[in-house]
Amino acid sequence: MSDQKGRKPAPPAATLANRIGGQARRKLEAQRRPAQVWLGLGMMGLIGWSVVTPTLLGAAAGVWLDQGSAGSFSWTLALLLAGLMVGCVNAWYWVVKEDKAMREDRGDHDV
Repeated sequence: MSDQKGRKPAPPAATLANRIGGQARRKLEAQRRPAQVWLGLGMMGLIGWSVVTPTLLGAAAGVWLDQGSAGSFSWTLALLLAGLMVGCVNAWYWVVKEDKAMREDRGDHDV
């Protein structure tokens, strides 16, 4: 609704107080966690390394085994894929763990 000049009526005091209180709570929460962006980037790095490390270790072990054996089986490819699978499981574990921790911090107990 609006008055004759097209202006909206002022919000009730309770509604305004709730909005201001909500803004203050969000600002205080943001001040408690100022490095949220850096935390996200660090988590991406952790997940990346948790995939890359086992993959490279598997490839290196496969190259070493291929040099010592003269078979038609490629240890490099097999251990590279095994390392990749181990890394993906490891990354999945970290993502689930961090998601659970973030939900507990927010008070979200719904899955």
